Amino acid sequence: MSSENSSADDEQRVWDVVVVGAGPAGASAAYAAAVAGRSVLLLEKAELPRYKTCGGGIIGPSRDALPPGFELPFQDRVHAVTFSLDGKFTRTRRSKQMLFGLINRPEFDQQLVEHAQKAGAELRTGVTVSRVEQHGSAVPDRRTVAVVLQGGETVLARAVVGADGSASRIGAHVGVKLDQVDLGLEAEIPVPETVAEDWQGRVLIDWGPMPGSYGWVFPKGDTLTVGVISARGEGAATKRYLEDFIARLGLAGFEPSISSGHLTRCRADDSPLSRGRVLVCGDAAGLLEPWTREGISFALRSGRLAGEWAVRVAEAHDAVDTRRQALNYAFAIKAGLGVEMAVGKSMLAAFERRPGMLHAAITSFRPAWKAFAGITRGSTTLGEMVRSRPMAGRALSALDRRSAAVAPSAAEGTPTTE
Repeated sequence: MSSENSSADDEQRVWDVVVVGAGPAGASAAYAAAVAGRSVLLLEKAELPRYKTCGGGIIGPSRDALPPGFELPFQDRVHAVTFSLDGKFTRTRRSKQMLFGLINRPEFDQQLVEHAQKAGAELRTGVTVSRVEQHGSAVPDRRTVAVVLQGGETVLARAVVGADGSASRIGAHVGVKLDQVDLGLEAEIPVPETVAEDWQGRVLIDWGPMPGSYGWVFPKGDTLTVGVISARGEGAATKRYLEDFIARLGLAGFEPSISSGHLTRCRADDSPLSRGRVLVCGDAAGLLEPWTREGISFALRSGRLAGEWAVRVAEAHDAVDTRRQALNYAFAIKAGLGVEMAVGKSMLAAFERRPGMLHAAITSFRPAWKAFAGITRGSTTLGEMVRSRPMAGRALSALDRRSAAVAPSAAEGTPTTE
C-alpha cells in the first residue's frame, strides 16, 4: 500500500469529505471540495498512473470543466472526421478549428489527481473500499459516515462521494439503477511513422453492423486507439466487429500493446444520486451520454458538482438539511446532464433503427455537421440545442417517430471523399 498519509492517523480523524475513486469524476470532486477549504481524502484502489479502457477524446464540455491552469496532455488535435457506415459510404468532413483533442488516460488522470492534491486533498492509493455504513457501531454519530476498507480499517467522514466506476460499491449502497449496459472493446496499436502520419489530426467513426454499435480510430502519436462498442449480450458479435474493423483498416499485422474491455452503464431516469450523506457521480452514478457513451465530460462535470455539494452535506447538522442539500445536488445533475442524457437516448433510439439516415445527415446535411462540430468544440450541447432551438427539438421528435419508416438505403448516394 502506498499512502500520502499514515493510516494510523486516519483511524480517529473525521474528514470533511472522503472521495472513493481517483478517476476524472473522483479527482474533480476532490478538487472542488479541497479548493473550498475542506479536509479531503481521496481513496484509489490502484497505484497511479493506471490504464483505463477509454478512447480518450476530450470535447469542449470536458475542457470547460477542468481546474484553472490545467494543461491538457494532448497526443493529437483533431481537425477532421472520417465517417463510414460499416465500412461503406465513407466521407471525411474537415474543420479549420480544432474539433476535440486526444489524451492518454493514465497521464490525464494523474494530472487531475495532482491538481486535487495541490488544492489540499490527500491521496491514498492501493486501498479497496469494502462498504460504507451510515448506521451501526462503526458510526460515532448521525453526522458521520464510516468508510470500511478491505482489511477492516475504518475511515470517517462528514460526507462521502462515490466515484468508483461503473461497478461501483458506493453506487450499490446508494441504490443506483441501470437502464442501459454496453460492452466496449479496445486495442492500443503501435504503428510505424508512415501509418501514424496518415492518421494525424483525423479520427474515424464507423457506424457498426449491430443496432447501436459503432467503432473508432483515435490517433495518439505512434499509437492508434481502435475500439468498438455495442449492447451487452452481443459479446461474440462485438469481438468479431473489432477483429473485422481492424482487418479492414489494414492494421491486423500490427501487434496491440494493450487489448481490453469495459462495460459502460447508463442510469435509469428514476435512479437515486444520493443516500443520506453519500453522493455518487460519474460512472458510479451511471452518468454518460447514451448514444456515443461519452463519459469523460459527464465525469468531470458531475464530479465537480458532487464535490461542491458534498461540502454542503458535510456542513449539514441534521437529516433534514442533509436531505435538502442532496436533493439540490440531484436537481443540478438532472437540470444539466439529465437533459443531455434524455436527448441522447432519443438519438440512440433513432440510430439503432436507421443508422444510415443519421450517417447521411451528418455527412451530407451541413446543419447536422455544424451541430456535431459545435457539440465537440463545446459551443453547444445536445440539451442546449433542443432547449434553445425549437426546430432542432421538432426535428429530433420527428426523427424518433419516423426513423422506423425510412428505407434501408437512406445512406446510398452519400459522396465519398478521403
